[in-house]
Amino acid sequence: MAILTTTPLEVGTAVAQLGQNLRLARIRRRMSQEELAQACGITRKTLYALETGNPGTTIGTVFSVLWKLGLMSTTTALADPDADEHGKILEAARRPQRARQPAADDNDF
Repeated sequence: MAILTTTPLEVGTAVAQLGQNLRLARIRRRMSQEELAQACGITRKTLYALETGNPGTTIGTVFSVLWKLGLMSTTTALADPDADEHGKILEAARRPQRARQPAADDNDF
């Protein structure tokens, strides 16, 4: 399996947008980076990396910050299997087909 050495453009853009969103949420709550970082058990440098779109920030860190900002409910749509239309199509294609037709209904009384 090949290891990606660069982040795909779409991923980089999404990470940067998430960082900007988290920064705005922090500022709206009038929290400093230091305050939020301490509350999440991370360093200010790690929070800065997250807010500036560093794709190396761990998912646990992201969820800790979301939790502290009161935004955990916004994560329920992430990778929601009910919204995965492509996956549903693939799953349906793998379902076994009926081997035979149902018996004729000749039970008329």
